[in-house]
Amino acid sequence: MTGLRERKKQQTHDALSEAAIALFLERGFDEVSVTDIAEAANVSKPTLFKYFPTKQDLVLHRISDHRHESARVVAAAGVPPVQALREHFLAGLTARDPITGLNDHPQVLAYYRLVFTTPALATGLHQFMDDDEGALAEAIGGDLAGELLAAQAVSVQRVLSRRNWAAMSAGRRAADRYLDAVTEAETAFDGLPLG
Repeated sequence: MTGLRERKKQQTHDALSEAAIALFLERGFDEVSVTDIAEAANVSKPTLFKYFPTKQDLVLHRISDHRHESARVVAAAGVPPVQALREHFLAGLTARDPITGLNDHPQVLAYYRLVFTTPALATGLHQFMDDDEGALAEAIGGDLAGELLAAQAVSVQRVLSRRNWAAMSAGRRAADRYLDAVTEAETAFDGLPLG
């Protein structure tokens, strides 16, 4: 059970992130200062930095629960890595997990538009993916074959997610895109070595 202090810290964390993202969506990432965010959330700048060391962290923390996810999936599976990753991605499509790009909720679309069109955030996202690729390579075996397979698998996931997001951004509904997304995912994962 979480104590009162931890709940209050989580509430402050969430309020800071929500205030920041609302401002970023309204005015643009580069047009909003840390001072603006602190004022909107009614906290001091030092308090803000206790929760989020950088301005980018205010946005990118929302995908942090997916950090090293592919490595965890592979480590927990009793099947070959590519099969585990394929099954996991397909389950994400079915669940409309935003990380797959197949989610047409307006807030999700706005969030990803912000991330993909803001250079500092896109750079942070690529660093996140590079870190995940390294963790996946270690989970696969840490050798050259593992590194190559991890690079391919992360690229497949990135391309599939981006294609789904592009379709959602163009106005397609997730339900209408689902079968195409599944077909593309199956084709893409079939193209990977078994690992």
